[in-house]
Amino acid sequence: MADQNGLETKVSAALNCIDLSDPDIQKSAASLKQACMDSGFFYVINHGISKEFMDEVFAQSKKFFELPFDEKMKLWVERNRGYKQPLKNQFFDQETNQQAHGEAYSLVGPETEDDLDPEKPLCGPNVWPSADVLPGWKETMLRYQQEALNLGRKIGRIIALALDLDVDFFGKPEILGNAMPYVSFNHYGVQDADPSKEYILGTPAHSDPSLITLLATDEVPGLQICRNIHANPRVWENVVPLKDAFIVNIGDMLERMSNCVFRSTMHRVLFRQERYTIAYFVYPSNDAMIECFPTCKSEEKPPK
Repeated sequence: MADQNGLETKVSAALNCIDLSDPDIQKSAASLKQACMDSGFFYVINHGISKEFMDEVFAQSKKFFELPFDEKMKLWVERNRGYKQPLKNQFFDQETNQQAHGEAYSLVGPETEDDLDPEKPLCGPNVWPSADVLPGWKETMLRYQQEALNLGRKIGRIIALALDLDVDFFGKPEILGNAMPYVSFNHYGVQDADPSKEYILGTPAHSDPSLITLLATDEVPGLQICRNIHANPRVWENVVPLKDAFIVNIGDMLERMSNCVFRSTMHRVLFRQERYTIAYFVYPSNDAMIECFPTCKSEEKPPK
């Protein structure tokens, strides 16, 4: 059906679900491959991060966004970390004729001495809320950063098999062994939104530049995907939150390295009530060579 802007929206997208507790990793690889060639999105369940800890991470994230604006602005920096001002000051989407409504706090890690050189991509020190203001906040988020990276490495093993690579291909030090993850804690608020709109724009249509993205979300829907961005009209499918699951999508980097076997699909956020998410963008080491995988090229299909 078409919405008030003439955009076609389906009820929901049917996505494959990868169970990391399934001992048949070849079956998981086949399911993942089909998902990555079709929509570029899939669910991951039984991922090893406890519900209790995820509840704590979301509670801590909410505490941060509930701080006074002046307190949050103490963590604003020009580089790609810290507090990001309300997104309506940064993004305008012509397709929906709206400014984006949301705010974010970003971390990049791991934060070792080798990763503090601000001249290197994504490197430099993180900025943290004061322990007096949010006690235990930094420790919780550092733990989440590590647990989500471990999950990314588990998924990397299945991706490797799906692309006929060695199962430990992504575990090499120069790829995910010394990964450079980027974490964005997101709050989509309804304050100052146009009451005449059927929905509120959280993030305009985009694809992710990462290898893969792990999205943890509350129970409020909002994510939509478009399998064919060149269609007229575009068809947007709702991705329904699955309890205790991560939503995983392929990023531009993996699309290119797979010679476009896997898809990095355009997506956006439209919401109707307050919403919290955590996007974990998995990037390889700064020393990684970004080139076509050996199993994804041939004389008939040379690297793009």
